[in-house]
Amino acid sequence: MKPGHTTKYLILTLLLALGIASYAQRIIPQPAEMVAGKGSYTLPAEVTVSASAGLDIEAAGLTAYLKETFGLGSRKTSGKAAIRLIRDPSLKTGSEGYSLTIGKAGVKIEAATNAGAFYGIQSLKQLLYKRGVVVQAAHVTINDRPRFAWRSYLLDESRYFQGKELVKKVLDEMAMLKLNIFHWHLTDDPGWRIEIDSYPDLTRIGSKRDSTVTGSGPNRRIGKAHSGFYTKAEIREILAYAAARHIKVVPEIEMPGHSSAAIAAYPWLGVTKQAIRVPTHFGVFQDVYDVSDPRVTTFLHNVLNEVIDLFPSDIIHIGGDEVRFEQWENSASVAAYKKKHNLSSSADLQIFFTNNMSAYLAGKGKRMMGWNEILGSKIHDYSDTRPVTGKLAPNTIIQFWKGELDMITDAVSKGYDVVNSYHLFTYLDYSYQSIPLKKSYDFDPVPAGLDPRYTAKILGSGCQMWGESTPDAAAVYRQTFPRIAAYAEVNWTPAASKNFEAFSRQLEFFLQRWRSMGIHAGS
Repeated sequence: MKPGHTTKYLILTLLLALGIASYAQRIIPQPAEMVAGKGSYTLPAEVTVSASAGLDIEAAGLTAYLKETFGLGSRKTSGKAAIRLIRDPSLKTGSEGYSLTIGKAGVKIEAATNAGAFYGIQSLKQLLYKRGVVVQAAHVTINDRPRFAWRSYLLDESRYFQGKELVKKVLDEMAMLKLNIFHWHLTDDPGWRIEIDSYPDLTRIGSKRDSTVTGSGPNRRIGKAHSGFYTKAEIREILAYAAARHIKVVPEIEMPGHSSAAIAAYPWLGVTKQAIRVPTHFGVFQDVYDVSDPRVTTFLHNVLNEVIDLFPSDIIHIGGDEVRFEQWENSASVAAYKKKHNLSSSADLQIFFTNNMSAYLAGKGKRMMGWNEILGSKIHDYSDTRPVTGKLAPNTIIQFWKGELDMITDAVSKGYDVVNSYHLFTYLDYSYQSIPLKKSYDFDPVPAGLDPRYTAKILGSGCQMWGESTPDAAAVYRQTFPRIAAYAEVNWTPAASKNFEAFSRQLEFFLQRWRSMGIHAGS
């Protein structure tokens, strides 16, 4: 905590104890509707909790928090209770909304779904405070629901493998902040991080590199090997952990580019069919999948089958960004394949390939998602400059890391759903000088100037923790926190209800929480 933060926190605690609404009734993310009452409710030393059928996990999470944070005992009851958790599908709170009332009779959280009840509990946690030996909460009435359905955090573990303990800690903080999508970037050029039974060399070879570099910019080799991957058992453990916190895990399996680690494991996957090493530095590499080879299609289908069997998510992210076309352009077999399918350019070949993967996923009941290059976007100097004639499959979700208005307008006007992750505002690997907290907070997933007809096509936004410069947990935490809290409010809170000064005051709650967990926030 910075100098002055301790004093601010003491003032905050005093104001909470006095029940002053401007402090005591601030939550991150700020609710849609919040009306302060008069007075406060004191929880009994043994908190009675009643919960509707099916809310056992949510109730257990709340009672564990009361014990760990305040030392309060608790017991379930079917009668009058200090805290009542009510799930009623007839309520008009939406799939993730809730109402929370704190008054003389105690605490009542009502929702149509388990997720809504869970989010009501997360708000309650921030409203509780200790005054002497008792735990209180100011009287308040909240009616709340998220602005966007897609509220994601991406963790890139291809560059540096972090492990399940870090993932669980991030999931805990995502849940507290009502983020609901964990976007797990598991494969890329510098490492393959997911066990695939059909192809054991993906992890035996593809998860290891014999050296690495320190961050981006000048590639300073440090001569230190790096390795790691998740077994299926570990992934199932993490998936269960996320599900208990109402977080969907969306895996990203990169194709047809960013595939060097896979090609290092099985050289026949590449265009040249020549052996390569897992890259020991970071960047965009020429080695890409040979999409003209039917063995490659079979490989990708088999990989996706195992991913689908493992992940319950209805969405599979296939990456598709930064594909270099040099090897395709110089390949006789790829040229013949393009001619056979009447494809005039490499960009059209990528769209053709992507649509085939979309159709395959759709046949498995899954929806495909990819970065904006899958539209045939011409972003890089190695992109194909010839006109794109192919059309991407209509049910695809496009995640924009290049978020200019014209690009997004083009996509939504063609009917695509969009997740706006504009890199200039949402990339957590960028320094705090490039993206300070205020800039994170000011981001709007709906770009200024977008025709209101298309607002509903913006599903929300993601913040991306790319891993080139985060070799360990401390670096991940430093880049992620506190900016993740700003993105939570960006995605949840109505734009008209946002207030950076008020957000900054409530951030003290999280700064203290993170410090107690060994998470040292950046600045």
